[in-house]
Amino acid sequence: MKILLTALLLIYIPQAFGQKINNNYRIHIRRTEQPVKIDGLTDDIAWQTAETADSFFMVIPMDTSRSMARTTVQLCYDDKNLYLVAICYKPVRGENMVESLRRDFNFGKNDNFLIFLDTFDDLTSGLSFGANAEGAQWDGLMYEGGKVDLNWDNKWSSMVKNEEDRWVFE
Repeated sequence: MKILLTALLLIYIPQAFGQKINNNYRIHIRRTEQPVKIDGLTDDIAWQTAETADSFFMVIPMDTSRSMARTTVQLCYDDKNLYLVAICYKPVRGENMVESLRRDFNFGKNDNFLIFLDTFDDLTSGLSFGANAEGAQWDGLMYEGGKVDLNWDNKWSSMVKNEEDRWVFE
């Protein structure tokens, strides 16, 4: 009986506690009737009413630490597009760290913003988009829970604007 009870606990406990750290976090993405201009500015009417996400976690070197650099993100959509604006505040004033302006740059060596879309809600596959602080685009197909195939290059628009204490990716 003890062996059966132990086996059942080993089967069910990981499922009860195996949720992602951000599993309960949700951002409500609102539809916009107003045009959104991809210009790296946050003055569109859509951004004035969009919900803001912040308090992000780092991805590397460990995904259990809060981000050292403050970032805010807003999303909205219309009939044809999903729109995103990310404001990436610089922890220290100065030049951005950008190693390359090449598409699909090595993101570990750049100040950048990347978004991973779990489009199948399976924590395994999806899409990724982003840019470094100077505007070079990065995109790919996500597979096996975190690997990204950078051979996929989709057509999408983005703009980055740099300011003294932050950079804006739209």
